[in-house]
Amino acid sequence: MDRILRLLTWPAALFIAGTLLWYEQYKLTGNEGSVYLFTILSDWLFIHGYEKPFRLFVGGMEIVASILVVIPATRVFGAAFALGIMSGAIFFHLVSPLGIDPYHDGGALFKEACEVWLSAAFILLVRRYFFTRHGRA
Repeated sequence: MDRILRLLTWPAALFIAGTLLWYEQYKLTGNEGSVYLFTILSDWLFIHGYEKPFRLFVGGMEIVASILVVIPATRVFGAAFALGIMSGAIFFHLVSPLGIDPYHDGGALFKEACEVWLSAAFILLVRRYFFTRHGRA
């Protein structure tokens, strides 16, 4: 069981990195949809005109989380970072004017944020399991 759990952190880590890095092409190039989304958020946060730095900052954080999560020695830090970033994304989808379905596609972006959050939580739970069971990770 221990070996299986450890091995399952690999697909979870690769899913996190793949999903986060996929969306970087939109954030970093200033895609119309990404600009729209971050304009809504920056206006809602009363930081009008700061859509671009906000978007690029989030993109940069996601790249760091993606790198950390695929390196076994830093996987737990990457998972924790991804969990935090996705917690913010989920929060903003739920409480801001952005809503769960800003692109009218059935909430695909929100669902993927939840899936990344669950994958990161899984990695952290496996780490916790090994730490409490074996006194190490």
